[in-house]
Amino acid sequence: MRTAVVTGASSGIGEATARLLASDGFRVVCAARRVERIEHLANEIGGLAVACDVTIPGDVARLAKVVGDRCDVLVNNAGGAIGLEPVAEADLVAWETMLQTNLFGTTRVTRALLPALIEARSVMVFVTSTAADWGYEGGAGYCAAKAAERSVAEALRLELVDQPVRITEICPGMVHTEEFSLTRFGGDQAKADAVYDGVAEPLTAADVADAIVWMATRPSHVNVDRMTIRPRAQAAQYKVHRG
Repeated sequence: MRTAVVTGASSGIGEATARLLASDGFRVVCAARRVERIEHLANEIGGLAVACDVTIPGDVARLAKVVGDRCDVLVNNAGGAIGLEPVAEADLVAWETMLQTNLFGTTRVTRALLPALIEARSVMVFVTSTAADWGYEGGAGYCAAKAAERSVAEALRLELVDQPVRITEICPGMVHTEEFSLTRFGGDQAKADAVYDGVAEPLTAADVADAIVWMATRPSHVNVDRMTIRPRAQAAQYKVHRG
């Protein structure tokens, strides 16, 4: 059976992707910090739950041990945004947290699983963001973290060009998940809701998961270098139609 690993699988895009991969016949290793949630998910989809904080080397080493010698798909989804302050008021502790998860954590997982990925002639999907395309007010820290993650994917594609692996990147725009904006604003529900105010149909986690699984299941000679996915109402990072 083909094995897929999804980091940040406890909610949102990660959970939706794990469910869809399982329905496509993969044995899914669900990795996240919140053990109860991933255990429940793994039980539902016939997968395996592994408690893993991607910022902790020991956790990632344990994940690699559980995965073993072959990994057919790696979805680097763990990450997230914290805060929306201008640079003049930057919370550098929050910036460091974003870099630790989005950049260092993603790289740590990729490096640990790389032998198993090469062995399986696999595909890696880096879940970045349209925030990697350019900066926006209040988003400097998150944009920097996602742009850095993109740089890892780009370099890896060049470095592994002679290996039977594919390096892909998906860049979601406005996605309404249960936790992304709530986490960004420290649990402030009103601020989180305002992000989507008036937007009739933002993307859902299932929309992004569908694109991820499509990318991951192309023929072995096909590499989807980068896919940008937005709701119709979002023409650009800064241009959103609100009714």
